[in-house]
Amino acid sequence: MTQEDYFSYFGLKPAFALDRDVLDAAWRQAAARVHPDRFATAGPAEKRVAMQWASRINEAYRCLRSPLSRARYLCEQAGVDLQVETNTAMRPAFLMQQMEWREALDELRERPSTEAAAVLRQTLVQAEADIQSDVASLLDEQQDYETAAARVREWMFLERMEQAMSDLES
Repeated sequence: MTQEDYFSYFGLKPAFALDRDVLDAAWRQAAARVHPDRFATAGPAEKRVAMQWASRINEAYRCLRSPLSRARYLCEQAGVDLQVETNTAMRPAFLMQQMEWREALDELRERPSTEAAAVLRQTLVQAEADIQSDVASLLDEQQDYETAAARVREWMFLERMEQAMSDLES
């Protein structure tokens, strides 16, 4: 096995759209090929290489099975740095929506409401689905990695909002 991109570990074409069952089956197959138990009688160097490959394959699988991680990975593979720590620029419409969501979350903190929480959660889920659909098109059809990266940063914000909702509800 040579070190290539994560998709090649599983014999898959690099793409955002991915059949999860196909990925799972390919991961099981790849993991079985390099499982440390298969190298129990091998020398120390061969065991170490098997462990390294097992680790790489598991890391690749974790990345590719998450749509958000997969989108980030594809952008990075195309040479686009998401600059998640420094680039907070977002579309004005998304910034306005972001402010509304934050206000709704603050309102829920001050005055908890099961109904309002359900409405906000559904709104966030729908927004995430819309972004995911856009990212799929941007990556797989248009190969517009810069715009996809901007949408991925928005998606990451939504993930944080959903986590804040979960924290609030627990």
